[in-house]
Amino acid sequence: MFLEDGERHESRIGYAELDRRARRTAGRLLASGAAGRPALLLFPPGLDYISAFFGCLYAGVAAVPAYPPQGERGLRRLSAVVADAGAAVALTTQGLLSLAGPLLDPGLRWLAVDTPGTGADAESPGPGQDATGALPAVQPGDLAFLQYTSGSTRDPRGVMLTHVQLMHNLGLMHRWFEGTTGNVAVSWLPPYHDMGLIGSILEPLHGGFPAVLMSPLHFLEKPHRWLSALSRHRGTVSAAPNFAYELCLRKTTPEQRAALDLSSWRVAVNGAEPVRAETLERFTRAFAVAGFRRETFRPSYGLAEATLLVTADAAGLPPALVELDGTTRVACGPVIGDQHLVVVDTASLEPAERGRTGEVWLSGPSVAEGYWGRPTETEALFGARLPGDERRYLRTGDLGCLDEAGRLVVTGRIKDLIVLRGRNVHPQDVELAAEQSHPAARPGCGAAFSVPVGDEEGLVLVQEVTAGADADEVAVAVRRALREECEVDVHELVLIEARGIPKTSSGKIQRRATRAAYLEGTLKKVAAWRAGDGTPGGYAPPRTPVEELIAGIWAELLGVERVGVHDEFFASGGQSLLLTRLVARIRAELPVRIELGDVFEAPTVAALAALIGERPLAADPDRVRELFADLETN
Repeated sequence: MFLEDGERHESRIGYAELDRRARRTAGRLLASGAAGRPALLLFPPGLDYISAFFGCLYAGVAAVPAYPPQGERGLRRLSAVVADAGAAVALTTQGLLSLAGPLLDPGLRWLAVDTPGTGADAESPGPGQDATGALPAVQPGDLAFLQYTSGSTRDPRGVMLTHVQLMHNLGLMHRWFEGTTGNVAVSWLPPYHDMGLIGSILEPLHGGFPAVLMSPLHFLEKPHRWLSALSRHRGTVSAAPNFAYELCLRKTTPEQRAALDLSSWRVAVNGAEPVRAETLERFTRAFAVAGFRRETFRPSYGLAEATLLVTADAAGLPPALVELDGTTRVACGPVIGDQHLVVVDTASLEPAERGRTGEVWLSGPSVAEGYWGRPTETEALFGARLPGDERRYLRTGDLGCLDEAGRLVVTGRIKDLIVLRGRNVHPQDVELAAEQSHPAARPGCGAAFSVPVGDEEGLVLVQEVTAGADADEVAVAVRRALREECEVDVHELVLIEARGIPKTSSGKIQRRATRAAYLEGTLKKVAAWRAGDGTPGGYAPPRTPVEELIAGIWAELLGVERVGVHDEFFASGGQSLLLTRLVARIRAELPVRIELGDVFEAPTVAALAALIGERPLAADPDRVRELFADLETN
């Protein structure tokens, strides 16, 4: 079931209909000559995407799930994925075809699954089919799909997952979480990534139980929708990153919580980003009134390179807390099934003692084949060896330790990768976008890193600027570039004097040393801007009721005290997730239709109010004329 509006407008599909649609798609794929090459899947969340994915599996074609691009950065990344995968065919919907088709590789052949095939696509057997249209036999070791990790925009890596690896991990999840046909999965997770696709779509199909799905945007607009779906459909299994549980705490009222019934929720997986003890405790307390129990939480660890799940506590056990270096951390359970996990000392490359931090290495049937088209990198990361051990290990790049009970405690990353709300952000991408945003930003002289901000991680960028630069102008340009190029918000932007960034003798940026100097307050600042400070250049108050309304919504979403009429949404910390909520809130308050693109056209409070004032009234004209009365005189 897919909740089209995130609430009660449902689309349903059963096993027989899914099989019919998948077979039809497989036939069209083979008729198009797609056999032997990966196929791009470009869909909004929904049932068409699921049937297209299974169509690829039926045809023996490796699927490449991708999300529709938003902005120039998203288009660049999608183009890089298409080029890296060598896709010959792209499956999509008719609506997306008209938008994305002209922008991507002209050599791609596009098939819209929501329109009937014609000619060879509809009738003739293609390569790999016999005269009756029978589909090819798929072997366990055949490639099922390429999971492109959320890595660098310019250098995406496709994780190769075979059918046998996929089935192995699905079986582990089913047994470990005591799956039954009486389960009901509920998910808002993006279906293009491992946790959403494997954990929330394929696992219910593997276990033979129903799934209730919704778009991530509908959850982000109103987090209560996720919990309401769990309550209404008697959900038993659902997964999300830590930030989603935090969002539910912040964006639900006591009355909404009391109206829920979460007593059926048996497995609440928390993974994909650091799991915070404070979040588990506060969520349990806040939703106890709805029947939520602490032992429902399943802090877990996994990664795309290992299909999905690696460690988790068994059902019925409350989360375990571990004191490590003076910090309370959440243990993510022992390694599950027949996988083998070792924490390796990063200096000696030998197994570390219990309680000692090292790199997490993993071996087992769920570990992927490697990275598509990258044999050298595959051998280095998927072929690691330990003395006296014949197994091949995956070097995860994650730091952690095993406690006395054998549970994994994740402590960080070896490299400088930044994780924001479950999404991997490469500091190199952030630094490049910043230095290209303004002539006064010195090239190769920026450092991006994360710091704890409340219950989440926040992005900090330290950037050198030339002498005499207009700091306000540079700050606006940098923050706009980070939003447009990297789709990230900066918690704090620090502009410093030239030659103030710590570097190695060979000229490489020392991000950890820069982070330490930032925390110690020893950087020579020219200027600094923190989320909530407003746009540089001064505060101008709203002048009309409409400006006041927009500024109030704006300030609430950005978590700031006030917003001026000349403040720019994206430069003030807005991004795609908040943009959707901003438009939804304005629509709810004013009977005037606005779209996401209107905010790009009119990114300040004053400009957006003026644009809205030009729109025809949808309803309640007296109320709108009253609100807009002052606009006519200003």
